[in-house]
Amino acid sequence: MSMEELSNESIHLIVTSPPYFNAPFDYQGLFTNYEKYLNVLTQFSKEAYRVLQEGRIFALNIDDMLVDGTKYPIVADSTRIILNAGFNYRDRIIWKKPDGYLRISKRSGVLLQNPYPMYYYPDNLLESIVIFQKGKFNYRSISKEIREISKVDTKEFQNNNWHKTLWEMTNVLPGSYLEKNVAAFPEELPYRIIKLFSYVGETVLDPFTGSGTTLKVARLLKRNSVGYEIIRDLENIIKKKVGFDGQISLTNNNDVFEIIERKSGKYRFVTLEFIEKRKTDNRKEK
Repeated sequence: MSMEELSNESIHLIVTSPPYFNAPFDYQGLFTNYEKYLNVLTQFSKEAYRVLQEGRIFALNIDDMLVDGTKYPIVADSTRIILNAGFNYRDRIIWKKPDGYLRISKRSGVLLQNPYPMYYYPDNLLESIVIFQKGKFNYRSISKEIREISKVDTKEFQNNNWHKTLWEMTNVLPGSYLEKNVAAFPEELPYRIIKLFSYVGETVLDPFTGSGTTLKVARLLKRNSVGYEIIRDLENIIKKKVGFDGQISLTNNNDVFEIIERKSGKYRFVTLEFIEKRKTDNRKEK
């Protein structure tokens, strides 16, 4: 909600996935109500618009959420919030998880128990990647040299069906070591977005860094990256995933990893213990 460390229009691409509103297994009870969740998205969207360069892309991975029997239209509400921040709507890609993967509940089983009209609740294997753009992009602003080294592999593009609005990708399984306690998206998601919407040497931002997936992929694709994360316990996880925790260098560059920790102000770091206590307290208040 505050990215004060970044100057205006200093970012070339935003790829992120906010916490899923009070999602079971990940964020149950994290927000006291839906309005507070939408307020986070509102403040974040304003900052995203400020730091993103003219003509550039903001890719948001998000999904509607079923909480305590109520389905929240998060994709629709977040889209309206981001449009109100000044962005243009460009596209919507549907991310399909593997058949048979159901993490929350088999909602369709309700009809099997009650095979009558009005008992239908479909199982969800889909998430949205909503693509927004700030103004119009100046294609002539990129040099011929940078265009060539950033060229999209057309065989990869066609063979892996990037040209469709339905992307089939295997999700990160619950309990994966580096993704524990965060609902991480698969590396394939930022990989496609970064290759399709940024050039080599540019800067990618993930305002909800989590375990650092976007930062890792950006580095592999020779982009710079910035990530924001409020859970301090994830610092070592991010370093390990990105490749700055004693591993063999992922690239042959003289790249660096810098951590800036806020010492004061409203938005400072918290711990996983604090997050878990907050979720528990919020559930008790209900």
